[in-house]
Amino acid sequence: MSDAAEQRTDTKTIMEFLAENPNVDVSKAWERCWGIHSKIIDRVKARFPVERHRSTEGEDYFTSADGQMEGSFSAFTSPEVDWLVHSWIGNRKASILDMNATVFLGQETRVPHLVIIFGTIPKLYFYAEYTPRVDLRTNLDYIKKYYDPANEGFLKFRSDPNWTRFVSHGTYLRSLMSPVATSCTAELTDANIDTCEQYLEGFVDRWFGWLDEADTVPAEQRAAQQDYDFTVRELGYRTDPMNVLTQKIFGEEEFNRRLDMRCGMTQMAEAKGRYK
Repeated sequence: MSDAAEQRTDTKTIMEFLAENPNVDVSKAWERCWGIHSKIIDRVKARFPVERHRSTEGEDYFTSADGQMEGSFSAFTSPEVDWLVHSWIGNRKASILDMNATVFLGQETRVPHLVIIFGTIPKLYFYAEYTPRVDLRTNLDYIKKYYDPANEGFLKFRSDPNWTRFVSHGTYLRSLMSPVATSCTAELTDANIDTCEQYLEGFVDRWFGWLDEADTVPAEQRAAQQDYDFTVRELGYRTDPMNVLTQKIFGEEEFNRRLDMRCGMTQMAEAKGRYK
C-alpha cells in the first residue's frame, strides 16, 4: 500500500467506513467482544461494592423507534468508583457496533481511569486507554509511574502489520488520549479479536496492580480532583463524533436524554460537594 493510501485509511471517518459496507452481519463479533467486556466488568464488580445507578434502570435493552438502533446501557457507582459503564449500541445486522467497558474511579487515588472499547464499522475497531487524572504535560512523575510501564506493550501492538492506526476526527478526543492509547482498526476476524483479548490481559492486570499499590489523595485535594474528573468525563461523551449518528436516529429530545445518562449527569450532581 502506498503512503498516500495508508494515510487515507488512517483518516477515514466512521461514516465513510460504514458507507462502504453498510449491511454486514456482525452478530458473532458482538458475542465475542461483549464477552471480553463482561469479564472485565465482573472483575471490577468483584473488587468494588458497586450498585446499579437508578438513572440507568430499564435500559438493559432498547431500540430506536425505527428499529435502526438497538443496545444496552448499565452504569454502577460506589464511593470508590464514580461511574462504571457496560454498554453497547448499534445494529448487529447492519455493520455498526460501539461497545464500552469504562471505569471512572473516585478521588481516593489518582490511578488512571480504564477505558476499553470494541467497535465494528464493519472493520474491527479497538481502543484501550488509561485516561489520565492530571495534565501529563506538567506531571512527568505521573507519566513515569503509569505510562512508561505500558509503553513497550503499546509499541508492540502498534507495530502489528494487521492493524492500522485510527485517527478520531474529534479534536477534543485526540487531546484526551494518553501516550499509550491504542486506537486501531483491523479486519473483522477471530484472530484479530484474539490479539485484543491477549493484549487486554496484561493491560487490565497492570491497572489492578496500580490499584493495589495506590497512594491516597489528601482530603483537601479531592474536590479539585473531582472537578477535573467530572469535566473530562462529560466532555469526552459530549464531543464523541458518533453522536451525530445517534442524534439523527433518536431525535433531539431522546438523544439529549441518552447523552445525559451516558455522562452520568445525575450521579455527578449527587456526588458534587462530597469533599467540601
